[in-house]
Amino acid sequence: MSSRNQQTRGKPPAGPSIIADYRLLPGVPDEMIDPSGAIRPGWDQLMSAFDALGPTELAARFERADQYLRDAGVFYRKYDGAEGKERAWPLAHIPLLIDEADWVQISSGLTQRAELLERIVADIYGNNSLVQEGLLPPELIAQNAEFLRPMVGVQPVSGHYLHFCAFELGRGPDGAWWVLGDRTQAPSGAGFALENRVATTRALSDVYGGLNINRLAGFFRGFRDTLFAHARRDGGRVGILTPGQLNETYFEHAYIARYLGLMLLEGEDLVVEDGQVMVRTVAGLKPVSVLWRRLDASFADPLELRYDSHIGTPGMVEALRSGSISMINALGTGILETRALAAFMPRLCKHLLGTGLELPEIATWWCGQGAEREFVLDNFDSLMIGPAFSTQLPFDDLRGTALGAAMTAEQKAELQHRISQQGGAYVGQEPVRLSTAPVYVDGRLEPRPITLRVYAARTDDGWTIMPGGFARVGSTTDTTALAMQRGGQAADVWVLSTKPVEPVSLLPREGQKLVRNTPGSLPSRAADNLIWLGRYAERCEATVRILRAYNARLAELSKPDLPILTHCAAFLDTLDVDASEAMPQGLLASIDSAVHSAGQIRDRFSPDGWLALNDLQKTARRFATRISTGDDSTRAMTVLLRKLAGFSGLVHENMYRFAGWRFLELGRRLERAIQIARATAWLTAPEAPDGSLEMLLEIGDSVMSHRRRYSVSAGTQSVIDLLVLDPLNPRSVLFQLTELRNQVETLPGGIEDDQLSPAAKLALQIHTDLVIAEPHQLTPERLDQLAGDIGMLSGLIAAAYFT
Repeated sequence: MSSRNQQTRGKPPAGPSIIADYRLLPGVPDEMIDPSGAIRPGWDQLMSAFDALGPTELAARFERADQYLRDAGVFYRKYDGAEGKERAWPLAHIPLLIDEADWVQISSGLTQRAELLERIVADIYGNNSLVQEGLLPPELIAQNAEFLRPMVGVQPVSGHYLHFCAFELGRGPDGAWWVLGDRTQAPSGAGFALENRVATTRALSDVYGGLNINRLAGFFRGFRDTLFAHARRDGGRVGILTPGQLNETYFEHAYIARYLGLMLLEGEDLVVEDGQVMVRTVAGLKPVSVLWRRLDASFADPLELRYDSHIGTPGMVEALRSGSISMINALGTGILETRALAAFMPRLCKHLLGTGLELPEIATWWCGQGAEREFVLDNFDSLMIGPAFSTQLPFDDLRGTALGAAMTAEQKAELQHRISQQGGAYVGQEPVRLSTAPVYVDGRLEPRPITLRVYAARTDDGWTIMPGGFARVGSTTDTTALAMQRGGQAADVWVLSTKPVEPVSLLPREGQKLVRNTPGSLPSRAADNLIWLGRYAERCEATVRILRAYNARLAELSKPDLPILTHCAAFLDTLDVDASEAMPQGLLASIDSAVHSAGQIRDRFSPDGWLALNDLQKTARRFATRISTGDDSTRAMTVLLRKLAGFSGLVHENMYRFAGWRFLELGRRLERAIQIARATAWLTAPEAPDGSLEMLLEIGDSVMSHRRRYSVSAGTQSVIDLLVLDPLNPRSVLFQLTELRNQVETLPGGIEDDQLSPAAKLALQIHTDLVIAEPHQLTPERLDQLAGDIGMLSGLIAAAYFT
């Protein structure tokens, strides 16, 4: 790529300049000035606003943006181990500004490119004329791991292979935009672009409001409406197919699913029956018509593609052959990301579209051709050398792309020999010299290399380009530091309009038909995680209450060998909780399990609920290193109890009373009933020491209720009556069973043709037995049996809805 040396490019015009006056800026990034030296539109307003705010206020504004992202739980997964770790989303606080004239050029070029890619992939999996006519080397197709032979001849039901694409663009210091790479496999980042916008506007709302910035919601609304229109024609559902929560961009999958109202599905949620893709829901198998694929195509079907895939759905390819499912994008479109194809794009564009590329490509030479191979060897030091079949950008590739001049003599000789012998495996590309943008670093603005990721979506009106996207910003001046895995950051992109921009939202337009999802649309896996989230949260609360009662007495008496304490410690031991630990590992494990279950259903979980749960986890782990048993632990358990109450309130008061809420409620009621029954059996046993009944009332949060309800001091009969048989006590076993019976009967299949399901029958039986029971009949043995029967009810619910 030809580019002008930074020292010889145009300088800002003489006289007062907002750039020159801005004290925090050591140099002028390329993105802020055009080749003539004039300031590009919008940057003078932005820099003036920064000047007016001053360094202290500016830092506070940027911290506000970071705090929003932390509160919203925005993360990506960085792979520095077997599974990787969740890392906070690395926001570059200064947005990239692009004026409308530039954007018109970008949009036109990307619309052309999307159509070109559609025609190329249609030919590759269709009549293969491009290879026959010598426009594409057969090796680039036949030897390509992204070429899926089972998909040859399979026509997409929508008539199109591509529906959602991303393009990586770079601008040279001379102002020209270049295409650095295409993303057609499972383009990521659109959800992060939305969160970048929210976070940046939180920090710079006054600046944002003073500029005519194009909104992003209209782009997503158009694509969503198109997906649902296709699904309605086929009578099925729309889902996002995700590899699962260990994927590096899982947060975005869940975010987009929640934002657009789509089902978030994993391969195990789906089954193919008679050529139709069905989703396992709590109401049985339901058809799926559209899947927005966010996993690599080869993993989609272990029968016909990768046999070792554990995240796919057997029979998916057959369903595509039958035309029962529309895949966004079609399986096999990842071949378009192959680096070597860049060498042939100009010629393919001329052949297929009758015109040249509006946005030029990085100059690329595929070494499988004699003249090109010789050119690469002759110009080895000045080219980037990399694998021909890689789908990574040169600065993202972790598998051997390097500048020839940067190699040692031994490395150079070895690679040149391999190119001579196996030229088809390599390409040479012109080095990428990217323009720079201002980045906030330790109170200063510094220039950093930048690339622009832009998204295109197919609607009924053709291709539409997102008026924005996100910019990847290097952590250093080295272009290899652009990748998120290497410390790069992401900035919002503001496309400036010349006229006021109308607000856009995803709310239905006036007169648009209202469509409601049916209650049976809850996937079985989501229901399973919801019920276990409810159980783990309730288990944590029960454990915390017991630990608080134990440590309060330990602090008061300072004698851990007292009978009441040893008896309580023995009960905790049955829960795998060690009372000798100030913050027992068993409790931490339950909290971690709750977080894990919630993480599986991020699309159905409110950000506030997720924040509260994470706050609980962080607080518990912080206490684990700072407290001791006794008074310290008592206060810590009180704090955790308040946080658990806050989490429960947020989730249960704010969740819509849909099937998801019912399963969460079932989990709570099942676990609370089991815990109260078992604790009552243990602490009312004949061998229970003095003080056991008072401790039981405290654990059951019913001390005040007992004082008001009974005119006598605590006795075994009154305690059992209150904690087991009282229908008005929200902590009693009978109260839980009443709620369980109601919820089980309300679930899909709970009552059919006036017949109760097995789970509903057992719930009715346990409830009836308890209603007619007397306190003296509820011996410890019968209470343990009651806890076991409730456990059986849990098993019947699982058998009916999760298997």
